[in-house]
Amino acid sequence: MTPPLHTAFSARFLKQSNKDRAAAMEAYMKGHFTFYGVPSPARKSIQKEVFRNLGMPGDDTFEAEVRACWVAPHREMQYVAMECMERKKWYRKEQSIQLIEWMITERSWWDSVDYIAATLCGGYFQYFPERIYSVVSRWNASENIWLIRSSLLFQLRYRDKVDKDLLTSLMLPHLDSKEFFLQKAIGWILRQVSKSDPTFVRAFVDSHSLSAVTLREAKKYI
Repeated sequence: MTPPLHTAFSARFLKQSNKDRAAAMEAYMKGHFTFYGVPSPARKSIQKEVFRNLGMPGDDTFEAEVRACWVAPHREMQYVAMECMERKKWYRKEQSIQLIEWMITERSWWDSVDYIAATLCGGYFQYFPERIYSVVSRWNASENIWLIRSSLLFQLRYRDKVDKDLLTSLMLPHLDSKEFFLQKAIGWILRQVSKSDPTFVRAFVDSHSLSAVTLREAKKYI
């Protein structure tokens, strides 16, 4: 039986679908995903309506609902799943890291991974700081670029609470990577840290050989 949220959202998105917008969105995502062609404002309006009518899934069915949306063929459904996780604050449950990691590694691209890393992973590790080292170090040493990117970006919204010793240890193994998404992630987190600790970032960029992509991002505000 298809979960109610999946049924409700797919029906509403289908009504709002637009082939021209879908083609443009698919091109922007390099053809990796199929879209209904529902722009973000309309999608968020639909989300409010559906959640108002159906409510949030109960704890006993929540993960099944999220997974059903995540494996759906249209990208808008993955956006629903991520925002459903945030809306219910599911990342405050210790076991949710298993679902979060699955979402990072399935149907992966920068748009979903960046939201998951900063919002879901970032929130999770604030609630369960004792899990940071074991989980993040494993991600950082993996061969999956999206897990690595998540390990670099989970502190993106931590502001002056960023653990810079940890961050340094996570960045160093990947400074020579030719992978654009990792070069960009290192530059992005350094750029964010520079807002609260420009001295740290200046010292880091001056003492390490960084790609042009990383350096451009890191020095944006310094």
